[in-house]
Amino acid sequence: MKSERKKAKSKENCDLSNFTLHPSPFTLQSTPGGVLYIVATPIGNLEDITFRAVRILKEVELIAAEDTRHSRKLLSHFGIARPLTSYFDHNKNFKGSYILEKLREGHSVALITDAGTPCISDPGYQLVRDAGTAGIQVVPIPGPSAVIAALSAAGLPTDRFAYEGFLPNRQGKRREKLMSVKGEERVLVFYEAPTRLAAALSDLLEVMGDREVVIARELTKLYEEFIRGHVTDLIERLKGRQIKGEVVLLVAASPAADEPAPSLVADLLREYTASGEVSLKDAVQRVALETGQSRGTVYAEALKLKREE
Repeated sequence: MKSERKKAKSKENCDLSNFTLHPSPFTLQSTPGGVLYIVATPIGNLEDITFRAVRILKEVELIAAEDTRHSRKLLSHFGIARPLTSYFDHNKNFKGSYILEKLREGHSVALITDAGTPCISDPGYQLVRDAGTAGIQVVPIPGPSAVIAALSAAGLPTDRFAYEGFLPNRQGKRREKLMSVKGEERVLVFYEAPTRLAAALSDLLEVMGDREVVIARELTKLYEEFIRGHVTDLIERLKGRQIKGEVVLLVAASPAADEPAPSLVADLLREYTASGEVSLKDAVQRVALETGQSRGTVYAEALKLKREE
C-alpha cells in the first residue's frame, strides 16, 4: 500500500498535463496561409535562447531579421541555416508586403530583432497588425526582454509598471516627457543610451525630484551591473565614469503628495522675477516644473500678480 502511494505521488510530481509540446510549424496551421512567429532572441548571453526558439528558427521557411549581418552570427552559432531577409524601420513597408505575400502563399516566417523580443521598442508591430488583419496566424515565441529582466532584479515594486521606451534625445523634449509622467503611480521603465545617461539623470532630478532609481546595464552580459540609489547619489557616483552598454533606467513611482498651495506658486513667481534677471516665460517654466502645475495655470497666476502690482 505504501509503495502504491509512493508511485502515485511520483506520477503526480511528473504530471506535464499543463504543458504543451507543439508540433512543427508545418503541421500547426489552423488558418489559411503560413504562420508568423515572433521569436525572442538573447539580449547578451546566448544560453538564454529557448529550445523552442531554436526549433522554430530551424523549421521556418524564412527568417525576417532587423540586421541580417548581426543575426547570421546568432544563427550560425546554433547551426541554423534558413533563408534571411531584412525587416527594419526604413524598409518595413516594402518588406512587410513581401513577407505578407510569403505568408499568404503558405510559407512560415519567423521575425527576430537584433536582441530581445520583437515589437518591444523594435520593428514588428505593423507586420503583426497586418498579418492579423489578413487572417494569418501570429504565434509568440517568448524569451529574453531587457524590460522584464531589469524589473525582476531591480528591487522596486513590480506589481504595476509603465514602460515608456527610449527617452527623447534633446533636453527640452526629454524634460517634457518626464513632466508628462511625473505623477505616474507605477514604476517607470525607460531605455537610455549610455552617452546620455548623465543628462537624463540631471533632467530627472530637475523635473521629478530626488527619487529612488535603478540603473541596469549590460544585462545578461559579462559586465552586467545594477546601480541603485537616489538620483543625487547616482549623479555623484557616476561623475567621471564612462558608462558603456545598453541601459535600462527604472524610476520609483510618484510619492503621494498634496497639491501645492496656491500661495506657493505665487511666492515662487515673485522670487524668480524679483531680480529682473529672469524673464516671465522662464519663471513660469521653472515654477511649473517645481510644483507640477501646468504652464497655463502658472501663467494665469503670473498675470494675476502682474495686474496686482
